[in-house]
Amino acid sequence: MWDSETARRYDAWFRTPPGAFALSREIRLLERMTAGWPRRGQRLLEIGCGTGIFLDVLHGAGFDVDGLDASPAMLEAARQRMGDKADLHLGDAGHLPFDDNTFDFCVLLTVLEFCPDPGLVLCEAARVARKTLLVGYLNRFSCYGLAMRLFPGHTRGPLREAKWFTPCCMGRLLRASLGRRPSRTRSVLLGPKSTWREATPWRQVNSPILSLPVGAFCATTVSLADAPVMTPLPAFKAKACVG
Repeated sequence: MWDSETARRYDAWFRTPPGAFALSREIRLLERMTAGWPRRGQRLLEIGCGTGIFLDVLHGAGFDVDGLDASPAMLEAARQRMGDKADLHLGDAGHLPFDDNTFDFCVLLTVLEFCPDPGLVLCEAARVARKTLLVGYLNRFSCYGLAMRLFPGHTRGPLREAKWFTPCCMGRLLRASLGRRPSRTRSVLLGPKSTWREATPWRQVNSPILSLPVGAFCATTVSLADAPVMTPLPAFKAKACVG
């Protein structure tokens, strides 16, 4: 399913008007969800990196990035995009070829939908990450998800094989796999795909980052540490101590 033609179509979709619109909003959400994470010297693994679109974004944000994918064709496309900016690995998300705590962060974006055992993938991600996981998923209860179920003939490519999650199902899966840990969820793209465009009023409908998981694309961060990982704020007003 994930051959070179699929990789070409995947990248081509993001060059269409609705694809480019969706990508820009998903990137904004990704940037918001990782805004508090430290960057310098922090290793980040994207599991299921595909053609490297989001891996490139994460590298541009300042992380030291690695990518892993089970498809040689997808990985080759990522290698052409990333060059020497990332270490890329061919491997199974359910059996990661890394030692415990190798990375600071792990990111999985629209990956669990295609995994036979998503719980195992989450456990593996938590094993190799020290600080935080970020999971992005397609929302079955969104307008987009509803439209895809009502008009299945319009669904093409790998999405036909995807297992879509509801926010409740994803919450249960995360708790069952990782235990009860601090988490945060946001979403984007409130309307169906036909409204993913820059024209008014659709731009205003689909641009906000929503605090409720009602958009087509949801992202959840799960802290693996005792407290959420945040970049410390410098003490601009601190005064020197005098004896």
